[in-house]
Amino acid sequence: MEMVQNQGAPIMPGKPASIFANRIVLAIMASNFLLQLGIWVRNFAILLYVTDITNNNPLYVSLISVAEFAPIFLFSIIGGTFADRWKPKLTMVWCDFLSAVSIFVVLLTLMYGSWYAIFFATLVSAILSQFSMPSAMRLFKQHVPTEQLQGVMAMFQSLMAIFMVIGPLIGTFVYQKYGIFTSIGVMGAMFLLSAAVLLFLPKDLEKAKSDEPDNFKKELIDGFKYVMSKQVLKVMGGLFAVCGVAVGLIQPLMIFVTIENLGMTKDFLQWLLMANGIGMLVGGGIVMAVSKKVRPQVLLTIGIVASMISTIGIGWSTLIPLTILLQVFNGLFFPCIHIGINTLILSNTDEAFVGRVNGVLNPMFMGMMVVGMSASGVLKVPFTLPGVYLLSGILFLLGALLIIPLIKMKNEEPVGLEG
Repeated sequence: MEMVQNQGAPIMPGKPASIFANRIVLAIMASNFLLQLGIWVRNFAILLYVTDITNNNPLYVSLISVAEFAPIFLFSIIGGTFADRWKPKLTMVWCDFLSAVSIFVVLLTLMYGSWYAIFFATLVSAILSQFSMPSAMRLFKQHVPTEQLQGVMAMFQSLMAIFMVIGPLIGTFVYQKYGIFTSIGVMGAMFLLSAAVLLFLPKDLEKAKSDEPDNFKKELIDGFKYVMSKQVLKVMGGLFAVCGVAVGLIQPLMIFVTIENLGMTKDFLQWLLMANGIGMLVGGGIVMAVSKKVRPQVLLTIGIVASMISTIGIGWSTLIPLTILLQVFNGLFFPCIHIGINTLILSNTDEAFVGRVNGVLNPMFMGMMVVGMSASGVLKVPFTLPGVYLLSGILFLLGALLIIPLIKMKNEEPVGLEG
C-alpha cells in the first residue's frame, strides 16, 4: 500500500522559509522536549532509588539497562512494521497516552505493593517508543523538504545534547528533593503533555486503497528485502553492526576510566558525562549551521574517525584535563554520526518503508552493542583497559572504511543531499 504523499513538501501551502516555520517539526520537537524531560527524570530517579533500596546491588542496577535497551532490540522491527501500516499522528498520540497510563499504574503499585514494579515503567515506555519513533520519522519524510532533513536531524541532536548536560542534574534534583513518587508522577505528566502537544499535528494523510489484503508477515519480510536491495542501506547495516560492538565494548568501562586511569571516585564520572554533553551541544549547533554544505556521508565519516581518535585517547589517558578534553572532542563530533545516519536513511528510503528500515537497522546496532557489552568485562582482564579501548577504536576505523563506497558513489542512488 502506497501512501498518498507530497514527496517531501510541507503540508501547508507553499514551501516554508525555514524548518522553524514548519508546524510538524515544531510540534514533534516540543513533544520530544517533554519526553526527554520525563525520561531523564525517570532514568536518574529509578537508578538512585534502586541503588538506595538494594544497597548498590549490581544485578538490580543492570536490570535497569536491560529494561531500557532490550525492548529496542526485541520490538524495533515489529514496531517499525506496524508504524508503516498505522497512521503516524494517531500512533504517536496513543503511544504517549498509554505510556502515561502505565506509569500511573506503576505509581499506584509502588504505593500499595512491590517496588519491583519500578522496572515496568521503563519497560513499557521503551516498548511503545519503538512504535512512536518510526512514526515521527515518517512524518518528517512526508512533510519536510529533502534539503531541510539534515537541519531537522541537527535540531533533534541539539535537543539530545542539551539533556545530556542538564538531564542528570534535573533527574537527581527531583529525586533527592521530592522522592520516587513525585519523580514517577513527573514522568507520567510529561508523557500526557506530549500526547496533548501531538494533537496539534495536522490530520494524517489517507492511504491509497489497495486490493491486496493486509499481511503482517509479508510486510515484515518486505522490509528485510528492501534493505538488502539498497546499497546505501546495506552499508548502514554493516556500519551499525561494527559500531554497535565498538560502543558496547566501552559502554560499561567508563567507570573504570574514572577509578583506574584517573584515580578518582565514581562520583567524578558525572563530570566526564557532562563534558561529553557540552561537546554534543556545541557540535549540534555547528553541524546545524553547516548542514547544507556537507554531504551526510562525509559528516558520518568525520564523526566516526573522531570517535576512533577520542576512544583510543580516553582509554590510554591518565591525565584528568586530557580525558575531559577528549570527552568534549568526542561529544563535539558525535552529532556528525547521528545526523549523518538519520539523513542518509531518510533520504534513501521510500516513505512506505521508513518504519521497517529503522526496524531492521536499529536491532542490528542494539544486538551487537549487547554482544560488545557482554564481552567487555571478559576482555578487560587479558587486554587491559587501554587494550579494550584500542580494540573499540579499531572497530570504529573499520566502520569509517565501510562508508568510503558511499562517498565515491555519484548519481546511481540518492545517497546524500547535494550541497
